[in-house]
Parts: sequence; C-alpha cells; structure tokens
Amino acid sequence: MLLLCTARLVRSSTNDEAKEIEDYQKYYNYLEMTQLLKSMALKYPHIANLSSIGLSVQGRELWVMRITKDPNADIPGKPKCKYVGNMHGDETISRQVLLYLVEYLLARFGEDARITELVTNTDIYIMPSMNPDGFEKSLEGDCNGVSGGRSNANNIDLNRSFPDQFDKINVTQEDIPEVTAVIKWILDQKFVLSGNLHGGTVVASYPFDDSASHKMQGYYSRSVDDKLFKHLALTYAKNHPVMRTGEPKCPDSPDETFKDGITNGAEWYDVPGGMQDFNYLNGNCLEITIELSCCKFPLASVLKKEWDYNRESLIAYLEQVHIGVRGYVKEATSGTPLPDVRIVVAGINHNLTTAQFGDYYRLLLPGTYNVSAVATGYMTSTAFGVRVAEGKAAELNFTLTPLGKEPIEGIVQPPSQPEHQPIQPQKFRHHGYNDMELFLRMYRTDFPSITHLYSVGKSVQDKELYVMVISDNPTVHEPGEPEFKYIANMHGNEVVGRELLLNLIEYLCLNYGSDPEVTQLVNSTRIHIMPSMNPDGYEIAKEGDVRGYTGRNNSNNYDLNRNFPDQFTVITEPRQPETVAVMNWIRNNPFVLSANLHGGSLVVNYPFDDDKQGRSEYSKCPDDKVFQQVARAYSQENELMHKGHPCESLYPQEFFEDGITNGANWYNVPGGMQDWNYLNSNCFEVTIELGCVKYPKAQELPSYWEQNRRALLQFIHQVHRGVKGMVKDRKDGTGIPNATITVEEIDHPVTTSLAGDYWRLLIPGTYHLTASAQGYNSVKIYATVPEEGVEIVDFRLTRVHLEPNGQASKDLGATQDPAEVELQSFIKELSLGQGLEQLIQSTATESIFRYRRYQELSEFLRGLTLNFPKITLLRSLGHSVEFRTIWALEISNKPDEPEPSKPKIRFVAGIHGNAPVGTELLREFAAFLCINYGKNPAITRLINETRIIILPSINPDGRELAREKQCNSTLGMTNLHGKDLDTDFFGQYLPQPETRAVMNLILERGFSLSVALDGGSLLATYPYDKPVQPVENEETLKYLANVYATNHPKMYLGDTGCQINGQMGNIPDGVLRAAERQSHMGSMKDFSVDFGHCPEITVYTGCCLFPPAGQLATLWTENRKALLSMLVEVHKGVRGIVRDKSGKPIVGAMIVLNGGVRVFSGEGGYFHALLAPGNHNVEAVADGYQQQRHEVVVSAYEAASYIVIEFDMDNRIFGLPREFVVATAAASMTALVVTACIIWCVCSAKSGQQKDGFHRLRQHRDDYEDEIRLNSIGSKKSLLSNEFQDESESDEDTLYANANKF
Repeated sequence: MLLLCTARLVRSSTNDEAKEIEDYQKYYNYLEMTQLLKSMALKYPHIANLSSIGLSVQGRELWVMRITKDPNADIPGKPKCKYVGNMHGDETISRQVLLYLVEYLLARFGEDARITELVTNTDIYIMPSMNPDGFEKSLEGDCNGVSGGRSNANNIDLNRSFPDQFDKINVTQEDIPEVTAVIKWILDQKFVLSGNLHGGTVVASYPFDDSASHKMQGYYSRSVDDKLFKHLALTYAKNHPVMRTGEPKCPDSPDETFKDGITNGAEWYDVPGGMQDFNYLNGNCLEITIELSCCKFPLASVLKKEWDYNRESLIAYLEQVHIGVRGYVKEATSGTPLPDVRIVVAGINHNLTTAQFGDYYRLLLPGTYNVSAVATGYMTSTAFGVRVAEGKAAELNFTLTPLGKEPIEGIVQPPSQPEHQPIQPQKFRHHGYNDMELFLRMYRTDFPSITHLYSVGKSVQDKELYVMVISDNPTVHEPGEPEFKYIANMHGNEVVGRELLLNLIEYLCLNYGSDPEVTQLVNSTRIHIMPSMNPDGYEIAKEGDVRGYTGRNNSNNYDLNRNFPDQFTVITEPRQPETVAVMNWIRNNPFVLSANLHGGSLVVNYPFDDDKQGRSEYSKCPDDKVFQQVARAYSQENELMHKGHPCESLYPQEFFEDGITNGANWYNVPGGMQDWNYLNSNCFEVTIELGCVKYPKAQELPSYWEQNRRALLQFIHQVHRGVKGMVKDRKDGTGIPNATITVEEIDHPVTTSLAGDYWRLLIPGTYHLTASAQGYNSVKIYATVPEEGVEIVDFRLTRVHLEPNGQASKDLGATQDPAEVELQSFIKELSLGQGLEQLIQSTATESIFRYRRYQELSEFLRGLTLNFPKITLLRSLGHSVEFRTIWALEISNKPDEPEPSKPKIRFVAGIHGNAPVGTELLREFAAFLCINYGKNPAITRLINETRIIILPSINPDGRELAREKQCNSTLGMTNLHGKDLDTDFFGQYLPQPETRAVMNLILERGFSLSVALDGGSLLATYPYDKPVQPVENEETLKYLANVYATNHPKMYLGDTGCQINGQMGNIPDGVLRAAERQSHMGSMKDFSVDFGHCPEITVYTGCCLFPPAGQLATLWTENRKALLSMLVEVHKGVRGIVRDKSGKPIVGAMIVLNGGVRVFSGEGGYFHALLAPGNHNVEAVADGYQQQRHEVVVSAYEAASYIVIEFDMDNRIFGLPREFVVATAAASMTALVVTACIIWCVCSAKSGQQKDGFHRLRQHRDDYEDEIRLNSIGSKKSLLSNEFQDESESDEDTLYANANKF
C-alpha cells in the first residue's frame, strides 16, 4: 500500500513549482491519508514530524504534521501557527489542499528561498482532517451536505461544541473527543496564528462568530483586535482569485456578496460554540475561518484548480505570524526565562502570555504602542512608544524585577532611558472661524486613526459647531469606555478656552503613541472637544477686551448660558439654535464628565448655579462632594487658580477657597448649561473660568497654555473615578439599555447606555448600589470606591416572567416562534440609540415639496396605488359638504386582507383646513414608505408587519379656502358649514359629513394607535380635550406623546416659541394634556379613546399654521424620525389571542387593562393594546367563561409581550356552583309541588265559601304582576352587576343606534 500511495508522486525536473507534483485525480480516504503522511514524515525527517493529538469517536487518529527545522525539539524564537481542515467531514477541499501544502513545503525546502525562510523560522502545524469519521461517511459530488458527514460519529457539529463566551454549550466531552483533543492541543502549544478551513462558499470570516443577542444575521460582533483580524482575513482573500472579488456566486445563494471577500462571522450568521472564538479568547492564538468552495464535496476533477487558487493565500497567511512585536521576558535577578507573563498592549484589551522559554509574539498592525510585561510578584515593566513597522516584527525584550529585590551583579541591565518629554504646541495665535476650521480639518487628515471631526449643528449665521473626537476608535462608542467633553467659547468674547482646546487637540495628537499619559487617556477615553459654541459672537469680539460684552451673546443677542431650561426659573427667551444643537448632542451621547471653559475670573464653578429664591447663596446638589472633588482636581493643577485670589486688580474682595466655588454661592445664573447637563443627562459638568481678561493679546496665550495644560489633562483623568460596569440580562448576556443605577442616600440616578454600560462618579468610600430595569428584578450590591481609579461593578438582572394569575413562569424562550424572535430583535434595534437615524440615513428619496390642493392631492394618492398596487389600497370614507372625497390610504403588504393579528395605526391630518402642513407631511410619508418598500429592509419589514392607514385631509373644503403664509388666520379652519370639526365628534346628534366619515372609520375598531397632525404650536398633546379629572390610563397616553416629542429635534425641548399666537413658555418635554392647552368638547382624540378604544395623540408641527412652502422640507426633516417612531411604537405594549380550551377564537372578549381601560378581541380572537413601560394587570372577561387575569411587563424598547388567554366555561349560576344551584332548585320545586297540593286540597274544600275572596284577588292581579316583574328585573340586574359592570355601555349603545342612522 505504501508503494501504491507513493507511486502517485511523480518526479519532474522541468517544472519550477515543485520537486514532487500530485496528479490531483482523487481524494485520499483515511488509510491513504495516513500512509501518505507517514511516508512524507519518513522522507523529510529533518523538517517533518507526524504525531496524533487524539482519536475520533470511531478511533481514527487526529494526525498533525509539524513542519519546521528540527521538528522534534522545541526551540525558542519560532512562533507557532497551524491550519486545521475538514472539521466538517463533508467539506473536503480543505483536507486535500492541506495535504498538498504539506508536500509543497517539504519538497520546496532548501531550494525555494521563501519557503526555506518560512520553514526555518516558523513552527508550522497542519491537521488535514479534524473529523475523519465524517469524511468516511460523506459522498463525492454532494455539494449541499445531504450525506450527513458534516458532524462527527455522534452526530454533533464540532464547530458548535467549543466553550462559548455568550452561551453554555450543552455537550459532554465523551461525545466530542475530537474537540476535547483540539482544546488541549491549543492550550498546550500557545499558537500565535491559525486558519480553520471549511467549504460551502468562498470567503474569509473573522471573530467574533456570535454575539450575546444571537441575532441570526447582520450583527457585527467586534473583537478588540478587529482591525488586525480584518487585515489577516484580507491577506488570505486578496491572494485568492475568486475570494477577492467578494462574489462567490454559489448556486444556492447567487446574490450573496462579501466586501473584499471577508466578513465578520456574526454579521454573516451567528455561530455559538465556534473554534475560532475559542482560540482567540482562551489561547494566544488569532484564528480566522476560511471557506474555500461553494460545493462542499466537489468532484476530484476540480482539485488542481482549488490548489492553484489557494496556494499563494496559504503561504502568505502563514507569513503574517511574523508581524507585530516579539521578544523574551526574563527575571532581572537571575536571567531565567519567565513563562506565563502577561503581555499587555495599552488600548487593546486582549492580553497573551509568554511561552515556556519566556518568548512571546504579539501580532500588531503598524503603529506606535505602549507594551507592558505583567507578572504576579514582579514589578511591571512598560516600554513606551514602541514602533511597529510593516513587515518583520519589532523585537522587544523585558526583564522583570521581583518585588522587594534588586538585580544581582553580573546581570547587565539595559541603559536607563532619559525622562520622556512630551511635544508642546509651538504656534500660538487667535484663530478666526475659517482658521479654526482649517486647523481642525488638518489634524483630522494628519491623524485619521485617532480623530473624527463632526458638527453638532449650526449657529444663527450658519457656522458649523465643530467637535473633534480624539480616541483610539473615534467614530463609535466602545462599551466600557467613558465619553468626555470640553466646550469653550460659549460667550464669544471669552476666547482663552477656544485657543486652549485647539492647543489640547494638537498636544494629544502629537504625543499619542509616544507619551504614556496621552496614549493611556486616548486609548481609554472618547474625548469630544468643541472649541467654539458661539462662533458668531467670536467674530465680532475685540482682542484686548478685559471685561466687556461685545460678542458675548450670539447673533440674536441672547446669552447662551442663560438659555437652557432651568429647574427653578421659567426661561422665556426663545431657545437658540446653538443651545438646541448642544442639547441634542448631549442627549445622543452618554457623556460622563464635562467642563465648560469661560473667562473673566479664575475659578472652577460647580452646580447648582441658581436656587428657588434667586439669591446668591450655596445651592447644593446631591453630588456636591463629587463636584468638589473634580473641581479641585483642576484647580490644584493651576497654581494661580488654587490660591483663590483670582483678579486682585479687578475684584480685590473676591476669594475662592482652593480656587473652587458653588455656582449660586458666587452669583445666581438661571438657564445655565452645567445644571442642565446634571439634571437631564448622566453628565457632570463644571464651569471653568480661565483668566481675568476675556480676550487677551495673542502673545499672552503661551502662558495660559503653561498654566492650564496639566489641569486639562488631570480633569480628563477624573472621568475614570467612581464605579463603572455593565448591566446585563442574566439569561442571554445582552446589555440592558436605560437600566437605572441608584446610589443609596444620593438622589441622582444614572442610566446605562445602549450597550448596557454605565459610569457613576463617586468619591472614595463604600456605597450601596442598586441596578433596576423595566421587566427585571432589581439587584443590590455593595461597592468600595478606591482612592485612585475606578471600581468595576457588573450587574446581571433576571427577567420577570409572569403567567396567568401573576405567578412566575418558566422560561418559554426555547419554544418561541423564530419569526417572533426575529421581530423582537428588529423592534429592539430600531428602538435603541441610533436605530431610527440609521434607518433614515439608509433611505434615499427625492422629495419635492409644495402645497397641493384637493385635486392634485387626489391624483397623487391615486398615483401611489397605480405605482405600488401590491402594498396600497385607496378608499373613500365619505364626502365633505362640497362632496370632496375623504380619502383613506392603506399601506401594508396585504391591503386587501384584514390580517387582524397585525397592529393597525392611523395617521390623520387636515382637520383644520388652515393648517395643511400635516397633510403635506403625511403625503410625503406615504411616498417615502412606498418608494423604499423592497429597497430598504427596515422599511419593508415595517410595512410587512403593520397596517398603516393614512387620512391626509379630512377637511378638504376648508383647505381650499386657506391661504399660504397666513400663520394665524382662521380662514379655512372650519368646514363650509362653519363647524370646527374637532368639536363635532359626539355620538348623540347628527354630525357633519366629514366627521361622520371619520367616525365610521374609528368605529371599525382594530386600531392600536392614532396620530393626528395639526399646527399652531410645537408640542404633542394627549387625551383628553374635555376637562376630565383624573385621566384614565394617563401614564400610557402621556408616554405615547412623549415618544413623538423625544424623536423630534426641537419639540422635546419644551419651548413652544410661538410668539405669533401668544403660546410662549416652557412645556416640560414638549408634552401636554390637551385640556391644559385648550379645553373643549367633541374632539376627535377623545372620541377615538372613548368609542374607538384607541389612544390618539395630536402633534402640533409648528407655530405657523400655514408657513411658506419653502419651510416644508425642514418640517419634513424634523418630523420624519418621529413619524417612523410611531410605526415602531405600535408594535409594543401587550398583544395576544383569546380562545377557549378547544382553541376556538373568542371574538368580543373584553380586555381590561389595570382595572380601567378596555379593548376588545377582534376577528380571530386577536387583541392589542399599547401601554407605558412597566408592570401591568390584564383581565379578560367573556360571557359564559371564567374571568382570566394576567400580569405583563412592557419594555420601552421591546416588541409587545404576547399572551394567550384560554377561557374555561363558567359553571357558576348566579355566582354559585352549578351543583349547589341544581340541588337547591330541585328541593325548592319539590317543596313547591307539595305546598300546591295542600293549597288545592284546602281550596277545594272551601271553594263555595271563598268565591268572593277569589274574585277580589283577580281584581288586583295586574298590580301584583307589575310588582313581580319589577322585582324580577331588579334581581337580574343585581346579579349581572356582580359579574360585570360597564358604566359606559348605555352611551355606547346610544352611539351605535345613532351610527345606524348615519
């Protein structure tokens, strides 16, 4: 057999590629592979060693060929790398190409310089088949794996059986001997680089392979070495002629593409228990997974082609083991090698350890790094500014000194390095706007790996409010890394902060990678720097201004530091664009610490800035001690500031102990930015006055930098104080956003970011922390904050699951419908963070805005149905007074079918004809949805899962009368009968034709939410318009209005700003109960709630009722996200189905929410109700069935809780057990019969004597019957009232009676 096998190797003296060439005509089975490997090991003993790391289930050896110079000995200085093939037994190309690779390396050694160098300096291990049992079962030509050879002989997928960071893998070691052997091999050898070869497509996949959410596709699960992994994957892909195209064109998925031929594993599809992640997380090894061919087990005729495709990639990938940094770690006192020393690269939270000879190999991309060697019992050694270049690894050796010992004589110590001196800014000048803009763009271009330049908005004069981010990953928030900000030049004539922040940008960029402090700060913090919040004011300020006001305010002459909402004072000045931009910026980023740089004094000022009385006295906030700590951290690094006598020549009496002061104790400042930060976000902000002169001469700027540079850095360090950590779901390990972290005795909670991470600044001490989140049980932990640094405190919360009658339920996740799980994930993605923003950015719709009268609007709607017939249905609800049609457009994937299981949402506009903005917004919204259907996955999914009804104009007659640019005209407000339609929704009399049309739609029921658009203000209102106290279900109604306002860039600020109609003032969160705005009866929203059982909010889109058409594009931009948020919100709350024990749906069952609000099950027994986040009671009542009770938990970011209500027949009669009632009735009947017989006998005996009396009884019989009838009715009503009370039933019956007349 050995002769037969080796005979297939043909000698060739003419071919330069190899000494021995395979004829590539067959696959080797296990025996043939074994014999071939053994023959090669015998032939090349000086560079090849064959061994087995274990046995398969069926006892086959797991062969590994080691290829290196001196393969029988472990020699220091050679990094170990490996290839593993045939992990899935039916994916066979990998098995063959690795055999070819073994032969290629061995045959070319000594003759090919590249191969000789690779084999000499690298310890290469090649395992052609990890699953030999599966291979033997597989069939040649089986491209799709139907033969069943994928798994091992115990039918277990080996690439789902490794320990996983997110999940427990439920498999025993006895069932997976192959995995057990490979795990031991990985841990023993400390490989540096690895490739796992598969089949099924053509792509290189890199970690992570799964995520905590286990979303099946589309979730990028990033490792901290993500850029390095992408480089390694690209190395393989770019050398493969098919892979590098990114278009494998596999028959089963011809449209699947991979950019550059690579993909993040989890983004492609989720693989828990994969081998590549285990290598990275548990070994020193970076491994990628390489898919080699579309067909898993192609015919042998393609083997030569596949080898040619992969040969260069396989070699080039192995060569990557020599990049980065490498070296030895030895003990300083004896010079002996130190194994298991941690090698730490600052800013990359993934450490590896030294091997048995103290050697290490840390793969890194070109750049500058700080590298440390850390070992228990030794002093840590750090090398700063290690430069890694392209190509060969930089060599970096460490000697570690045992704690408490000095090096002994005879050991040569490296020469001491001169103390590092950071690079200081060299040029100091005042930067005008254009100069500043150029400066920022230049540093963004010169330092792209650590900088990101963006604008948060524009000033009154359209100047960008620039922010420069400096961080090791500047474009994204990294979980666990705090966000910090500096803001300057809020007062345009206070310019020192502006220049200091430009200096700071220069300093951080120039010193990153060489200065340890800067590198550590940049790698561990995301630093946002806004040099100028008031660029307009700066442009008119004058150099040399000591204490003036020119340029202080913005271009509208408002002081921006008196323009923020205040806790004690109503700020009547209109909110300025600079203020709005900064407020939105703060809302959208999880800032932890901030400083606002001013001028005019020399002090750090901390909250609160004002008090209730408006007096200058100490106004203490709950975190007063924390603020004092961070304020002193700055002042102590500024010698002049810390002395406390800032401006003796200007203000001789002014003194600040330690250079800090409580804001209100200095002087009262309502509307300040620092207080708003603290009260409305997680951010602690102080105000720093940098000098007595507001606009000093340029030649003085170097001294300001020297005074403040240490303080600026020290203040950033403060963001790393207190406690930080993650709040995760105990079951799936996903982060919980918006969880609340409270500290006992400090009345200031903070919330988690979208990833579930949090930071809580605290002074040293022991604290009682509580983490709580809607739908979870709270967890309490004691934590001790150290004198320096941060204490990490993680929380794992358990979900609250409730069954009927409020009992804790078992986990139902395992049986949940996959489609339901996918919908839950989809809604959660859109509800968190930038989900909706990203959706909007991924859509591309050409919009043309102008006002359209009735005729053009009708044609537009008909045009939508003609162009998008599969997803639209246009119907007439009725007509106006002048017989214009009241149109309703339905958008859904099945508009001709009722689909009762899907949530149904109504958008309405034009109830007041003189406020047509809503009409145009809904028209554009309809076009936006239709045009993006089938193109944008998120829009497509929303339409497929929702029934959307749009009524763009319900008062078309009034609209025809109204005139553009009339901001407060009442012309067109009413219909042609002079009736305000929003006062016409009554059920007791004949309504207007427009009202009747809409009422009929509302009474169809089935709607879960309604959104009405109007004009004349900037806020969202919720029911009731009528003066009702209290409002039932107010929490939910207010919450829905708040969702819209929160997703509007201005509305949530609460500044109506409507001078034209006298609606000035602050509305908290931009949300108001409708009656508080303008109380009236007969409103559409009240009718929707009372009779349609559907919550409705009214959104006022702007102060001007009929603004110029040129403003429509801006109004659309402002409302688009909020409108989309309603499509997401309608999928939340609670939904389910009502049925009996046999599974038959029950229609008309009443669902009572929290003992008050009612909805009814519709067709198919389905019901849906929106609820505010929190715990809710749900009761179900149906005639003839026993009442059911459930408790549900509603989340702000998760799709509706789904419950199934199964009714039992009600065996009670008059509230008593059926058996008791029957027995009692039988006994009563028996007694009645006996009594009747006795009476008959007596009456018969005395009949002649009693005729006259009987006649008198008959005369009063009618009276007696009336009394009996009344008693009977009262008895029945009493019994029914004990079973079920519906106080509004009579009103509703009246309404239906009147509706029938319509």
